[in-house]
Amino acid sequence: MRAVEFQEYGGPEVLKVVEAEVPEPGPGQVSLDVAYTGVNFADLKARAEGYRVPRLPFVPGLEASGRIRALGAGVTGLSAGQEVTALTEGGAYADVLLAPASTVFPVPAGVGLRTAATLPTVLPTAYALVHSVGRLQPGETVLVQGAAGGVGTVVGQLAKAAGAGAVYGVVSGAAKADYAREQGYDEVFVGEFTEAVRTATGGRGVDLALDPVGGETLRGSLASLAVFGRLVSFGNASSAPAWTVGQAELYPSGVSVGGFSILTLAKTAPGELRALADRAFAKALDGTVSLPVTAEFGLEEAAEAHRLMGTRTSTGKLLLRANGE
Repeated sequence: MRAVEFQEYGGPEVLKVVEAEVPEPGPGQVSLDVAYTGVNFADLKARAEGYRVPRLPFVPGLEASGRIRALGAGVTGLSAGQEVTALTEGGAYADVLLAPASTVFPVPAGVGLRTAATLPTVLPTAYALVHSVGRLQPGETVLVQGAAGGVGTVVGQLAKAAGAGAVYGVVSGAAKADYAREQGYDEVFVGEFTEAVRTATGGRGVDLALDPVGGETLRGSLASLAVFGRLVSFGNASSAPAWTVGQAELYPSGVSVGGFSILTLAKTAPGELRALADRAFAKALDGTVSLPVTAEFGLEEAAEAHRLMGTRTSTGKLLLRANGE
């Protein structure tokens, strides 16, 4: 089978297509013939700086859709040939993927494998940010960094559906701003945002800020909160040093800071992840949200997909096609 791996850290050029042995599932695992694989910014961080890479060589890829090839010992509730979507810590850039059965989900009825590949990371993450961790209430205001990306696309739609009073986005360019507005954002800021947020809210700030960037952007998000506002960190795309927050930042306005990682939740509370995924997938089935696939590449073109995402000009979701039609 084909797999895309890197043997050293670096730019997109370190991604190489290799021939690999077809893996066999162990206890509690499932193997699937991959149809489509989602491309995530975490894949770029893995390739460039070793983010969540246990050893080299490494095959990236956190999510895929396909058909179950084989079941490991002890796996129940799934069957060979079943169409599924899977969340994994790596290995999805391949023709065959091994995944824990606990993070393999049947594809909802009426959903194709191409769309199913967009579901495992983005939808549950966005749902958790808005509802489970962010606890958005009707009438509240939201600020979202990376509003034109995969998670940002879904967050905008979910927040509006939840009755947000206003949803503000931050993007890196004008074209992304136009795209974000189409996803439900009331106002989109390009680049600097703290003063713009205060102006847009009449000096009040926002009730909920969602930040995948870290560093100075996270500090700006914290400074954009209203009294009793909440900040949720769900990534560190900036690769800035680990941040801390304490009494000086929290006490004056009674703000709070939370965090979310779907991969960590999958390891620490898989049952909660399944319940979260069920609620999130339902929002796609009932038409509340959709995640446009804006670019598709062959598996052997993974480096090109990384180059596009690395330009920070892409919007929506990028996919790799392994055995999809």
